[in-house]
Amino acid sequence: MHRLAYFAYALLGLIWGTNFIFTKWAGEVISPAQIVMLRVLFGFVPILAYALYRRELHWAHLRHSHHFLVMALLATVLYYLAFAKGTVLLLSSVAGMLSGAIPLFSFLTAMLFLRQEPINARTVLGMLCGFAGVVLIARPWSSLGGDINLQGVLYMILGSLSLGASFVYARKYITPLQLSPVALCTYQIGIGSVLVLLTTDTSGIAAFTASPRALWGMVLGLGLIGTGVAYILYYFIVAQLGAVKAAGVTYIPPLVALAIGYFWVGEPLATTDLFAVVLIMGGVYVLQSGKKGSASNRITATSTLAKQS
Repeated sequence: MHRLAYFAYALLGLIWGTNFIFTKWAGEVISPAQIVMLRVLFGFVPILAYALYRRELHWAHLRHSHHFLVMALLATVLYYLAFAKGTVLLLSSVAGMLSGAIPLFSFLTAMLFLRQEPINARTVLGMLCGFAGVVLIARPWSSLGGDINLQGVLYMILGSLSLGASFVYARKYITPLQLSPVALCTYQIGIGSVLVLLTTDTSGIAAFTASPRALWGMVLGLGLIGTGVAYILYYFIVAQLGAVKAAGVTYIPPLVALAIGYFWVGEPLATTDLFAVVLIMGGVYVLQSGKKGSASNRITATSTLAKQS
């Protein structure tokens, strides 16, 4: 069974890594808000089916709806929208590399608001390495030259901060509820679907059906597989390998996005980009390898579960 779990592990990393090119293609014909709406709608289908199959949903959970609403805003609507906007403005490989910094922002928000992460030489080194990689990718000193869209980078950072804030909220208010992750995910994505349906301008949204790569990338890549199947794979991995090992999957998507951008799409790749990825991944490793104890394990699990970039 562990062999199957490691196959699912690699598959999940591959799925998350392809989301950026699918977003890029969809962004050529529809708006970022429309991308988010279609993604959560198509992604909700397998998640709901899986939750119903597991019989994880109960009417009694409705009394916690206000918490599910906050999580839907922070970890689905705002997070997906910021990342969609950022990816549209950046190369898909650059957006993918920046997504590798999500654990850094999760750690930062936990350190600031939960006061559960110690400030020591290890954490300082990890944060400095990680954020140095982000700055190296952003290259703000050359933004006027047009080689990297700084606004796109800021959107990626905003999305990461929104996700980090959702993690803090989840740790403080959701974890004590002792609800199934499958149920929590279903409520979060379901409420998120309602929110985007009510707030998204659908004018011209049918344009994505005229582009085969945008159509299949949107429906299958981002929706059914990139959101729905990805959640289900994650639950399986956690059950078989544990939350700490499952968190290691966050190292794969940036590398996949980088490879797709360079080898498949023909996006330029600078030596500094490779060094930046090493810095970000190294910073994340330093931070995660320093976590000990059950509380930290729960933090790692929550943070990784939220990462559906």
